[in-house]
Amino acid sequence: MTVDDPVAKAVRVMAVGRLPGLVVVDGLSRPRVLLTATQVLRLVVPGSYQEDPALARTVDEQSADQFWLEVAELTVGDCLPREPRKPVTVSAGATLLEVAAVLVRSNSPVVAMTGHGGVLAGVITLERLLTSLAVAGLGT
Repeated sequence: MTVDDPVAKAVRVMAVGRLPGLVVVDGLSRPRVLLTATQVLRLVVPGSYQEDPALARTVDEQSADQFWLEVAELTVGDCLPREPRKPVTVSAGATLLEVAAVLVRSNSPVVAMTGHGGVLAGVITLERLLTSLAVAGLGT
């Protein structure tokens, strides 16, 4: 994901991939920002409804579905938080234990794996790490 990608694409990628967060890369494909699922959701829910939940209750369901259209022109870069969270990274050769230790230490839902030159090579989610541990026989 880049800062030039539409917010709608970010939401779609997260939904289809069942991802807890997205890694935003720079022009050289190096990880620069981590957007968690709640931050991405914050991108599509209008600020007035975030600030006043009672206001959201006054909108009927059909009208509420229209808020999605309001962000159609926004990019990920338009919506980055003031103090973006830097993604946690490990080298592409990291072991499962190394990745687990980084996830625990950083309290991050995802770890960006980087290859030569710091280029994004992949992303490991907490869910997939736990699945790998379960398949490996943890607790048998």
